[in-house]
Amino acid sequence: MPEHTFILNGKRVSVDIEDDVRLLWVLRDVLGVTGPKYGCGLGVCQACTSHINGKAFNPCSVPVKDIGADDEITTIEGLPATVGRDLHPMQEAWLEHDVAQCGYCQPGQIMTAVAKVRQAREEGREITEADLDEIRNVCRCGTYHRIREAIRSGAAKY
Repeated sequence: MPEHTFILNGKRVSVDIEDDVRLLWVLRDVLGVTGPKYGCGLGVCQACTSHINGKAFNPCSVPVKDIGADDEITTIEGLPATVGRDLHPMQEAWLEHDVAQCGYCQPGQIMTAVAKVRQAREEGREITEADLDEIRNVCRCGTYHRIREAIRSGAAKY
């Protein structure tokens, strides 16, 4: 089998697996990283949202062969290390606003929120309502109002 190497949550990893296996299954089934959740397998629900080189992406729709040796994959498990704390400010905001009900979609929601705030900052501005409207992660429990509050709150903390 082909060997695939990349950086996962700050550490270089290698896996022997077929090229066409989706990265989500490599993360969950081979590497034991269970934060990104399987929802639809098509990148629609975004429960698996993680970061590749600092940008949000859905590993359920990316074959492992498309990940390069220097690509940095960050999942919810590695997010706190990006700010050198036990919890990322966005995770703290999620707790403060009591966002989660079932919790299934929350890792993807948080990873999307962090990427959206980062995008706004790179453009030299703060997060806006229009930015929040662009977020398409699905929450079956319907906690969207609390999610929006937490994103604004988390953005103010970092």
